[in-house]
Amino acid sequence: MSEKSSSSGSDEDIDPESGQPLEFGGVLSKWTNYIHGWQDRWVVLKNNTLSYYKSEDEREYGCRGSLCLSKAVITPHEFDECRFDISVNDSVWYLRAEDPEHRQRWIESIELHRAESGYGSESSLRRHGSMLSLTSAASALSSTSTSSFKKGYRLREKLAEMETFRDILCRQVDTLQKYFDSCADVVSKDEFQRDGEEDEDEFLTPTRPDGENNNGSKEKLFSSANPKGINGIDFKGEAITFKATTAGILSTLSHCIELMVKREDSWQKRLDRELEKRRRVEDAYKSAMNELKKKSHYGGPDYEEGPNSLINEDEFYDAVEAELDRQDKIEEQCHSEKVRKPYLSPVPPGDAFSVIGTHRFANKVEEMVQNHMTYSLQDVGGDANWQLVIEEGDMKVYRREVEENGIVLDPLKATHAVKGVTGHEVCHYFWDTDFRMDWESTIENFNVVETLSDNAIIVYQTHKRVWPASQRDVLYLSAIRKVHATNENDPDTWLVCNFSVEHDKALPTNRCVRAKINVAMICQTLVSPPEGDREISRDNILCKITYVANVNPGGWAPASVLRAVAKREYPKFLKRFTTYVQEKTAGKPILF
Repeated sequence: MSEKSSSSGSDEDIDPESGQPLEFGGVLSKWTNYIHGWQDRWVVLKNNTLSYYKSEDEREYGCRGSLCLSKAVITPHEFDECRFDISVNDSVWYLRAEDPEHRQRWIESIELHRAESGYGSESSLRRHGSMLSLTSAASALSSTSTSSFKKGYRLREKLAEMETFRDILCRQVDTLQKYFDSCADVVSKDEFQRDGEEDEDEFLTPTRPDGENNNGSKEKLFSSANPKGINGIDFKGEAITFKATTAGILSTLSHCIELMVKREDSWQKRLDRELEKRRRVEDAYKSAMNELKKKSHYGGPDYEEGPNSLINEDEFYDAVEAELDRQDKIEEQCHSEKVRKPYLSPVPPGDAFSVIGTHRFANKVEEMVQNHMTYSLQDVGGDANWQLVIEEGDMKVYRREVEENGIVLDPLKATHAVKGVTGHEVCHYFWDTDFRMDWESTIENFNVVETLSDNAIIVYQTHKRVWPASQRDVLYLSAIRKVHATNENDPDTWLVCNFSVEHDKALPTNRCVRAKINVAMICQTLVSPPEGDREISRDNILCKITYVANVNPGGWAPASVLRAVAKREYPKFLKRFTTYVQEKTAGKPILF
């Protein structure tokens, strides 16, 4: 993943001119939807906004989506070390980095942009040229926001009055304190002077009985202690003002208490209404979540196939069944519109399919053919390991339960009898890729990777996704063979075997889970003699079909779901295919 800047969360990530974090961009995998899964997108983090583009070259055409990070919630995934989710209200982005280190860098960058956004952050205050103190901010609020809060105007007015009274009271206290200090100094000096004069009178002047000297001292003292004599302070006036100020404070406090009681009643009613609203919203949320759990479709990757999936087995099966039903309806609608491809090239004679090839897989093909002829045609009636799971007319489906490392590997075996077609015809339409898309409804696309011989090819095909299961692909060798009977009374056997191989031109990818298969379609033609000299017609032929399948799904899915789907889909497949062969061969010469 390429990135345009580092994201350590330090001051180096801040633009010194604007005070904002630097732009940060790179490639992340974004969950698109359950069909396309994870897709690489060019993601840009700039100005507290996360935007994504289909690629870096397409930025000039505009972003495909963006999120404002002010109220975003970033959640690292519990199990996936490369994944993190960003949610804003109901919008959720599921993102994956290429490794845990890149995921951490993205998370730190996003958190840095969120921390540096908004007016209240320190960098924002620096950008606006102001570092307001709490006092100045409160003063500015009380002086500028009165009109915005008309209901609270009287209370703020009273509080402002109390601040004014407080300032006046503080000044008065300072003035009175100075006055008291001055009075104390004067009294101390006067007492000292009076003591000195008395001592002098005792030696120089006889004491007068009328106390004249004492009266003179008193006059001096009280003349000095005149209320307006010290710094011109009106002690009586200051006392009256002090009393009035304290009375104003007490009165204002009474008004504030009354207002607060009234406001408390009002706010209590609002609180009760909000609590009731919250209760209703919570009930609606719980109801919506319960409805969501009942639905078969979930949008996020947490509900994908896997051991940590949030969807349980019952919901998984319901979702798979709903998707299969949807695909069946689409197939039925398209069935009448399909244009069958005419088979123009002649079919090679049967002997051409009896020859063992000389290609590099020839020995493997011969080994698989012999194994199927030996074991697949054995009767399962007396084998207790095989369980009969479906019986519809001539068709019977058996299953043997096998698990390996928690993965279901149940072998399946089906027997069927189809009138009016030969074993050669059934195997021909099953093997020839020109007709594959006519009868196979589970394939999304396929291509022939290599043609080994006239009767052996290597095919790569992807199957339609059945959500919430992951999409599967398979690479296999498909060979058609005619096996001559060792006894002249026994019919010849036609066989198509498909088994997984590896090839450099079709390596596994992260988009699909690679499944492994070993499948065989084994057919024998039984002919009943026609009446008289009549020629053999399709009314005289019957094809016995044995179909075996060993499939390793290659991923994780609930065992009960896999078995239920197999039980449902295999009979439908056999009916659909054999009906198709009957329609294609009707009115045409018999191909033995």
